[in-house]
Amino acid sequence: MSVIVGKAGAFCTALVVIIAWGVTGPLFGFSDTWQLIINTSTTIVTFLMVFLIQSTQNRDAAAIHLKLDELIRATHRARNGMLALEHLSDEQLEKLESEFERLRSAAQQKLASRAPEDRQRS
Repeated sequence: MSVIVGKAGAFCTALVVIIAWGVTGPLFGFSDTWQLIINTSTTIVTFLMVFLIQSTQNRDAAAIHLKLDELIRATHRARNGMLALEHLSDEQLEKLESEFERLRSAAQQKLASRAPEDRQRS
């Protein structure tokens, strides 16, 4: 379903519906019922699209996690403990993030201490 609503045809269909609604305004005297139809319709569509978008994002995130897990598993020097980071608590993630920040800082200091000609070759 997300593939269908993400196409240009779905946008064009929605645009035609909005234009048709606008054109019928004078026929219905721009009545409250006429306005209520579009308001209710767009609210319902928006409500349903939120769930469709969330479902698509969940599926994409799961696929990305599986791909990253496979890369970690296949890399001999990688820590296999990284395979399920999404299940860690916020505190555990912050601790791990601090560890990686220390590693980044150490790498930047090492790079800065190298001779200028060495940096140009990198």
